[in-house]
Amino acid sequence: MTAAVVVPLGLLFFSSGLIVNLIQAVCYVFVRPVSKNLYRRMNRVVAELLWLELVWIIDWWAGVKVQVFTDSETFRLMGKEHALVISNHRSDIDWLVGWVLAQRSGCLGSTLAVMKKSSKFLPVIGWSMWFSEYLFLERSWAKDESTLKSGLQQLRDFPLPFWLALFVEGTRFTQAKLLAAQEYAVSVGLPVPRNVLIPRTKGFVSAVSHMRSFVPAIYDVTVAIPKSSPAPTMLRLFRGKSSVVHVHIKRHLMKDLPEESEAVAQWCRDIFVAKDALLDKHIAEDTFSNQELQDAGRPVKSLVVVISWACVVVTGAIKFLQWSSLLSSWKGVAFSGIGLGVVTLLMHILIQFSQAERSTPSKVAPAKSRNREELEARDNKQD
Repeated sequence: MTAAVVVPLGLLFFSSGLIVNLIQAVCYVFVRPVSKNLYRRMNRVVAELLWLELVWIIDWWAGVKVQVFTDSETFRLMGKEHALVISNHRSDIDWLVGWVLAQRSGCLGSTLAVMKKSSKFLPVIGWSMWFSEYLFLERSWAKDESTLKSGLQQLRDFPLPFWLALFVEGTRFTQAKLLAAQEYAVSVGLPVPRNVLIPRTKGFVSAVSHMRSFVPAIYDVTVAIPKSSPAPTMLRLFRGKSSVVHVHIKRHLMKDLPEESEAVAQWCRDIFVAKDALLDKHIAEDTFSNQELQDAGRPVKSLVVVISWACVVVTGAIKFLQWSSLLSSWKGVAFSGIGLGVVTLLMHILIQFSQAERSTPSKVAPAKSRNREELEARDNKQD
C-alpha cells in the first residue's frame, strides 16, 4: 500500500522538481549576473512551485493540523519583515511545519535555513535549496565560521521579507541525545534539560552579530506534539495519516539583545531554559495556554499547484509515450521499470533522511567546571 502511494507521489514530485531545477539553473546562469534582485524575485516564485507540493502533503493529503499560538501583533507581522527563526527540533518534519507557517505568512519562497552540507546533494529538493541561497555547513566551526559569515552578509540586500531558520540544538531531539545533554549539563553545572537539547551558541551569536543591522526580529518558536496525537513523520505523511502540531511563537526585538558575544550566547541559553519550562507546561496542559490560538487557515494554493503539476506531468508523459513507443518493446519496459526503481529509491532516501533516529549526533565532550572557556570549547566540538 505504501509503495502504491509513494511511487506516484514521487514521480510527480521529481518530474516537476526537475523542471523547477532547470528553470532555476537557467535563471541562475542568465538572470543573476545581470540583476541579483530580479533573480531572487523570480526564484521565489519558481521555488514555491516545488515546495508547495510538500505543503500540500501536510495540508491536503495527510490533513496535519498545524495550530499556531502567538499574540495578534506577532501574527500580523509574520511574513512582513525579515526575521531570524530559532526553534527546538522536536519532530522529523519541523522544517515542513516551518514551510507551512511561511506559506501562511506569504514568504515561503524567501524562507531560508541553515542546513548540514549533505542536504544540498539531495536530488531536486536539495538543489532547489541551493539555488534559493540556503546556508550549508559542515558542523565544524573552523570551516563553517567564514561560510556562515559570507552567507549572512549576502542577505543584507535581500529584496523581499525573508525568514532564516536556525536549529540551534544542532540535531533532532531523541531520548539518547537528551541523556547525553543531561550528562553534559550536570558535568558543567548548566540547568539540566528535560524536553530540549543544550543550544550550540556559536552559530546563533554569529547570526545576531551579522544580521543585527538589517533584521528587526527574532522569532522564538517552540514545537510540541499533543498527547492525543502520534508524532508526525514523512512516512506517516505519505500514508495520508494525520497528526496535530502545536507551534508557539514569541517575537523578540533584535535591538533588545545585548551587544557582547558571551551575553548573546547566554541569552540563547536562557531562551532554551524558558522553552524547556514552556514544554513542561504544555505536557501538563496539552496546549500553550499562555498565548492565543490564531486562525492560520488552510489555503487552497498548494492544492491548485499540485493539480496543475499533475496535469502537466501526466499530459507530458502520455505525449512522450506516444512519441517514443517506449512500452512497445521489452527494452522500453525494462527502461521504465528502472526509472520507477530510481524514483522509489529517491523517495526512500528522502524519508530516511528526515528520520530523527538516523540524524547524525554530535559529540558531547565532558567537562568538570562551568566557565566561559569550557562552554566555548563545547561549542567548538558540537558546532
